[in-house]
Amino acid sequence: MTKTVAKLRSMGLLASQRGRAGGVSLTESGLAASLGSVLRELEANTAIVECEADEASCPLNHGCKLRAALARAREAFYCELDAVTIADLVNERQAGRVAVTIGLAPPSDALV
Repeated sequence: MTKTVAKLRSMGLLASQRGRAGGVSLTESGLAASLGSVLRELEANTAIVECEADEASCPLNHGCKLRAALARAREAFYCELDAVTIADLVNERQAGRVAVTIGLAPPSDALV
């Protein structure tokens, strides 16, 4: 979790504050970021299948069409998520105090 928060901070999507009243909050850029772009960045080094990560370990490497098909499928997945922003994921009625904690400030009647 700490590494993910640090990565999101370095991407400019989260702001953090130390101390007694400290915590983590979404930035304006974080709210506007597409889910696809965030996942592309966070999952950049994650292989779908083992041979994708280590091409040399596969004896079928030269004729393999699976890796290319999986790469296209992954990009199609991310493209679909490009239309969804982080702000779109927040249901203000259900978010309650969690939203306040991370800086989304839902309507006051959602906190009851």
